[in-house]
Amino acid sequence: MSESDKTSRRVVIVGGGTAGWMAAACLSKVFGSQNLTVTLVESAEIGTVGVGEATIPMINMFNMILGIDEADLVKETEATFKLGIEFVDWAQLGQRYFHPFGNYGVNMEGINFFHYWLRLAKHEGAREYGQFNLETLAASQGRCGTTADDTPQLKLNKAYHFDARLYALFLRKYSEARGVHRIEGKVCHVELDSEYGHVRHLVLEDNRIVAGDLFIDCSGFSGLLIGKALGVPYVDWSHWLPCNRAVAVACEAVEAPLPYTRSTAREAGWQWRIPLQHRTGNGYVFCDAFLQEDRAAEHLLSHLDGAPLAEPRQLKFTTGHRSRMWEKNVVSLGLASGFLEPLESTSIYLVQSALARLMALFPAGDVNPNIRAKFNDDMNSEYERIRDFLIAHYKLTKRDDSPFWNQCRTMEVPDSLTARLDAFEKEGILLEYPFDLFKETSWFAVLVGQGLFPKSYHPLADALPRDAFLSRMTQVRSMILKRLPTLPSHAQYIARIKGAQ
Repeated sequence: MSESDKTSRRVVIVGGGTAGWMAAACLSKVFGSQNLTVTLVESAEIGTVGVGEATIPMINMFNMILGIDEADLVKETEATFKLGIEFVDWAQLGQRYFHPFGNYGVNMEGINFFHYWLRLAKHEGAREYGQFNLETLAASQGRCGTTADDTPQLKLNKAYHFDARLYALFLRKYSEARGVHRIEGKVCHVELDSEYGHVRHLVLEDNRIVAGDLFIDCSGFSGLLIGKALGVPYVDWSHWLPCNRAVAVACEAVEAPLPYTRSTAREAGWQWRIPLQHRTGNGYVFCDAFLQEDRAAEHLLSHLDGAPLAEPRQLKFTTGHRSRMWEKNVVSLGLASGFLEPLESTSIYLVQSALARLMALFPAGDVNPNIRAKFNDDMNSEYERIRDFLIAHYKLTKRDDSPFWNQCRTMEVPDSLTARLDAFEKEGILLEYPFDLFKETSWFAVLVGQGLFPKSYHPLADALPRDAFLSRMTQVRSMILKRLPTLPSHAQYIARIKGAQ
C-alpha cells in the first residue's frame, strides 16, 4: 500500500490541555463522528503548562465556528474581556503605552489613519495617539461591552482572558458530546511503520495499543511524536528572544478586573498580569543568564496585587519552532510545534491557525508530501512574522539599567525586521508581508510606543488644507469620545452576560 492509498479516518491526539482539546473540538465539529473517529490520549498525572491565558480577537472566529455561546464561555472559564495590552517600562523606566486591538481613527484617502496622526504630531505637536482609539480609551476607564450604538467603526474589538485549565475542560465537554473518545493513560512507546517511518500506533503503560491514521502531537515541550519519535529538529531563536524561563503564580483579585493585559518590563525580562473573574494570573518571563530562578520568584511575589494562592511554578522553554510541524503522519500543535513567548498572546492563536490550515488541507490519503510542504511553509512563515514583532519590543528599548536590556538594545536582529524598522523610521511606511498576523495598526502602536518616531509620513496625508485637516481630526476624536460614556463598565458587562443565561 502506498502513502496516498492510506486513509485518515482515525485521528489520534496525544495530549490534552488547551491545544489537544482545541483540536478535538475542531475536528469533531467540522467532520462529525460519522466521517472521522477522534481519540484523545492524556494522563491526569501529566500537568499542563497553562496557568491563565490571554487571547487575541481571532479567538472569536474559532468560537463562532464551534458555535460556542459567549455566556457559556464566560461562565465556565471565569473569563474576562481584553481590549489590548498595556506595556509598562518597556521603552524606558516610567513610560507606558497601549497596544489596542482596534484601529486608530478612520482611514482616509486610501491610507492608514496613523499617517494623518503623524502629520498632526509633526506640525501641531500632538503626542497622544491613543486619543484616536476607542479600545485604548475604554481600557483606561475600565469600560468594555456592546450597546445599541455599535457601528463597524465604533464597535469594540475584544478577546478574552480565561483560566486555561477550565477552557480545556470546557472544550473537553464539548468534544465528548460530539463523539470524541478520551483515553486516560501515559504513552510509553511509539511504534513506527518500517516501510515509510509513519507512526503506526501508541503503546500505553498498561500495554493498551492505540492505532490511528493521522496523529496530532499536543504533548507539550516534550514533542513526544514530532521530536522524540520522528526526530524533527528544533529551530532555536533564543539569540533573538533570550527569555528561557518563567515563574507563574495566581493571586487573589483585589479589584474589579481590568479589560486588558498588563506587561511590565523587569530587570531581566517582563511580568504579566492577567485578570480573571475569580483571581489574577501573574508570571515573570526572564532569562536565566541574568537572573536566578529563586530570585525571579522573589521578584514576582513582591509585585503581586493580592495574596498568592499557591507556590510559584517554574517553567523552562526555548523560543523557536520545529523545522517541520507536519512530518510523516504527525501534525504538531501548541508547545509541541514551537514556543513564542506570551508577550503578545499568540500561543492559542497559533494552535487555531494550524488547525484552520489542517482543515483546509486535510488529506483523503494522509501523507501527500505536497500537502505537508504547503502546511509547513505557511506555518514557518507565520512563526517568523510573529517572531519579528516580538523582537521589536526588545530591540527598541532605550533602557540601559541592566545587562539584560543592554544586550537586547544592542543585539543584531533578522534582516526582515531591519527592513521594517528602516522603512518606518525614514518614511513612516509599515511594510506588510504575506502571513502577517500583526497589521499596520499593531506595528504602529508598538514602534511609536517604544519610541521609534518616523522622520516622514505618506504624502497623501498632506492633501487636505490645514483648516480642513484639523477639523476632520477633531471630528474623528469627538466621535470616539462621544461613544465612550455609552459603554458599560467591564464588571457590569460581565454580569450582564452571565445574567443573560
